[in-house]
Amino acid sequence: MLPLATDIDIDALSRFGRALADPIRCRILLALRQAPAHPADLADRLDISRTRLSNHLACLRDCGLVVAVPEGRRVRYELADARLGHALDDLRGAVLAVANDRTCPDADAKDCC
Repeated sequence: MLPLATDIDIDALSRFGRALADPIRCRILLALRQAPAHPADLADRLDISRTRLSNHLACLRDCGLVVAVPEGRRVRYELADARLGHALDDLRGAVLAVANDRTCPDADAKDCC
């Protein structure tokens, strides 16, 4: 018998889901998966305003997925744990594999991806 998910499990997955629910936050996480970065560099790289980036970084910090590391007068952002980068790779790989292997059982269904 499988154990039931705890509130901690559900909270962790909910935070991860909230972070991934926005394409810009996904792009930020994927960029930070490659290497830590300063906000100005991230904004330029992702072609978004610094204000918009700041709001998304705050969300990702609140979710516990990224951390701000002070560097003198600047701040560098990085994934909170290297395992998050592996989780992103695994999740992306699984979703792409399922998407490539899946056929819609009811081609007329409106909710079929």
